Amino acid sequence: MRKTVLSLAVLLAFSLVPMGYSTSSHADASADVIAEGKDLTENRRKGNCLSCHLIGDGVFPGTHGPPLIFMKQRFPDKAKLRARIWDATAANPNSMMPPFGRHGILTDEEIDKITEYIYTL
Repeated sequence: MRKTVLSLAVLLAFSLVPMGYSTSSHADASADVIAEGKDLTENRRKGNCLSCHLIGDGVFPGTHGPPLIFMKQRFPDKAKLRARIWDATAANPNSMMPPFGRHGILTDEEIDKITEYIYTL
């Protein structure tokens, strides 16, 4: 069932692109910052977001977390997305997502880069 939902979410994501939903980089972030954020999401010693989430063209994504698609629509306020990465347990005490900032897993700069990348999805 979960794979079916995940497959439908991916299919929906790709079907909406021709209708004008942009997957291009956010205007406020440089291409280098976005690339560094992408690397952090895939780095097993840092963010490792890919171990739980479907993310763009990431290889071997996990299925524990929701697919990271339509992030601008889901989080119109980028600060709320950043806060969720910094400490997901603030919004959901039962979240399986580690509090990356609160526990010092990632630096504030790394969280900013990940936020910029994820906001482009």
